Amino acid sequence: MDVVTFSTVALSIFLVMNPFSSIPTFLSITNGVDRETLKSYANRAVVVAGILLFVFIFIGSPLMSLFGVTMESFRVAGGVILVLMGAELVFSLKLNKMSDEKDAPWIIVATPIMTGPGVITAAILFTQEYGYIEVIVAGLVALVVTWALLRMSPAIVRIVGVNALNITSKIVGLLLAALGVEYMFQGANEWVAMYWGDVASALMVL
Repeated sequence: MDVVTFSTVALSIFLVMNPFSSIPTFLSITNGVDRETLKSYANRAVVVAGILLFVFIFIGSPLMSLFGVTMESFRVAGGVILVLMGAELVFSLKLNKMSDEKDAPWIIVATPIMTGPGVITAAILFTQEYGYIEVIVAGLVALVVTWALLRMSPAIVRIVGVNALNITSKIVGLLLAALGVEYMFQGANEWVAMYWGDVASALMVL
């Protein structure tokens, strides 16, 4: 297994999950719960994120084939999603609709905070590009680190403060936006290269 490839995939998945932005939200909606309950919510959040990640690692490509979606088009769409995620973090926007506050424990488990389209996009793109083994192992590493950060979130906030987490989240957002732009350009370039022959032939006929 290529160490550079593994590190790139693991870091990218970790950035898409972005626990730095999840920690303040996680603490706010678990405010008042005991330590064991907080750990239980962290466990559930990471388990659901992992299930979604691994499901789309294995069925993402067949699902795309079923709907006739090319990898080139998916790269562009995935890039758009990552750019929007980055903009959401950098400008503190709220593009995702949240459920009622009383359902907060399940929001952490099920909503796009950790299991959104970014994770799905990353799973499919990285599997196509690097293969199953690298993405599975890298995903496990990213999930374990995210799990540890969520479980230690009260201590992390006490040590670094909410402002430091917000700044880190904005930096992550900028990196996600840049990654999204790269995917958009790569997908557009591959799409043009794939269809240019047909376009050129049509122009010659005309």
